[in-house]
Amino acid sequence: MDKTISPAFSGGFEAATGSVQAASLNPSHGFSKTQQTRIHLLEGLGVEGDAHCGETVKHRSRVAKDPTQPNLRQVHLLHVELFAELSEKGFDLKAGDIGENILTRGLDLLGMPVGTRLHIGGDAVVELTGLRNPCVQLNDFIPGLMQAVLDKDENGDLVRKAGVMGIVLQGGWVVVDDTIRVELPPEPHLEMERV
Repeated sequence: MDKTISPAFSGGFEAATGSVQAASLNPSHGFSKTQQTRIHLLEGLGVEGDAHCGETVKHRSRVAKDPTQPNLRQVHLLHVELFAELSEKGFDLKAGDIGENILTRGLDLLGMPVGTRLHIGGDAVVELTGLRNPCVQLNDFIPGLMQAVLDKDENGDLVRKAGVMGIVLQGGWVVVDDTIRVELPPEPHLEMERV
């Protein structure tokens, strides 16, 4: 069931700006991605040269179920602030390690509503589609990492902290230190669910 975000809570995002800390891609279906000086986003497809680029699903488990599904996971964004939290738990991570394409700073990605548009640099626009659902590959990378990116809120509901997914509405280059500007969708604002 979709949950709405109170207007008072989500209103703080409209003036929010952040920045690109790192950009990464991987042309094969490996777990981690390699840092780049810049990546090119292609409208309706994703990150040029990345294994998850395409109009239909590219994640292997989803392809096995239905390869005709639309690709709502064209771009994976992660907040660098999570790395500091994980470092306190003994996990030493660098950009690209857990498969994100764009590492951000200064944005509450997890609290943004579905449909939020991130204007990155001069041209690129990514629309958020939902939360990344952490998988056991995190534990294959570093034992215990999957549990470290999951939490419970004050109501006991599961909180997924492994980033958000989006689609490319407008292509363009994404370069380290680019500004990210937030554009909220029309109300009512719906909380992101896993995609």
